[in-house]
Amino acid sequence: MTDSEDGGAQTPGRAVGVFTLGGTIAMSANAASQGVAPTLSAADLLDAVPGLEAAGIAIEVHDVRCLPGASLQFADIVELVQTIRRRVDDGAIAGAVVTQGTDTIEEAAWLIDLLHDGDAAVVVTGAMRNPTMAGADGPANILAAVQVAASPAARGCGALVVFADDVHAARHVRKTHSMSVAAFTSSNSGPIGRVSEGTVRLWSRPAPAWKPVMEHPELLDRLHEPRVAVLTAVLGQDDELLRTVGAACDGLVVAGFGAGHVPATWAPVLGELAARIPVILSTRTGAGPVASRTYGFAGSESDLLARGLIGAGFLDPYKARILLQVLLAADLKPEEIQDVFARYEAG
Repeated sequence: MTDSEDGGAQTPGRAVGVFTLGGTIAMSANAASQGVAPTLSAADLLDAVPGLEAAGIAIEVHDVRCLPGASLQFADIVELVQTIRRRVDDGAIAGAVVTQGTDTIEEAAWLIDLLHDGDAAVVVTGAMRNPTMAGADGPANILAAVQVAASPAARGCGALVVFADDVHAARHVRKTHSMSVAAFTSSNSGPIGRVSEGTVRLWSRPAPAWKPVMEHPELLDRLHEPRVAVLTAVLGQDDELLRTVGAACDGLVVAGFGAGHVPATWAPVLGELAARIPVILSTRTGAGPVASRTYGFAGSESDLLARGLIGAGFLDPYKARILLQVLLAADLKPEEIQDVFARYEAG
């Protein structure tokens, strides 16, 4: 546990890079659809941020994509991470801010956390209200994100998400509301810090994520290849859909009821699948871990783990899917995959 703060000072002579991917934060009116669509550049976004110049933080801009968050692909994130790495290695930037659509922030930030090696902070942010709306939150989120990325206190924290002045660890943050400007929360841990009056305060630091790219750099070229699905257990579902999905996958994440439970009819099917592909057991609840030895009925967590499923610990289904995608792209063996997931049993 730490309690550190920084008034916004940055490493002398080094800037914060702002990398845009599109999203609500970059949207403007679209006459054809009578809605909004991403069009704004990084320069456009920064020009709309009050107080940014007064913060005294040097900034360089990079327009990487201009897409809705729902349309981002693994290749987009890989290119982003590689671009950030080059600018950090060149000594041009000390930290990075990524602006993107909120639909996929929780997944993209976690993927960045797994792929980004080095101490430079990568801070992901966006907006729930587009720039045409009253009270648009994008400018405030950008200012706070830039201040965090420039702060020495954030170095070594990996990927962070900054929203509504709260600082979240990428592995814990989730989008938990479809419209609210306070949509991003970390149910298991709470935020690790906050930006207040331009001062970055961190009261805890996330445990380091495993960095597979350092041992398996070739995974970046293969990240899109594994087919990993998430299947949610629901009341009254038979096992036919499970069989169909499982047959088409290289890996499967099951979002179980409660502490990691499924219908009894699913249990033998999941056991068969686990003998062929990695099957990760998570919980659909939104908070809390998968249990390991509390329940003992057919389809319970202990039954499924005994059949060869791998517990996701505190990782939610979407984070577990991203991690499994990376592990499969790195061509890890089943026992190695289990060892990696075991690191997240404690949060």
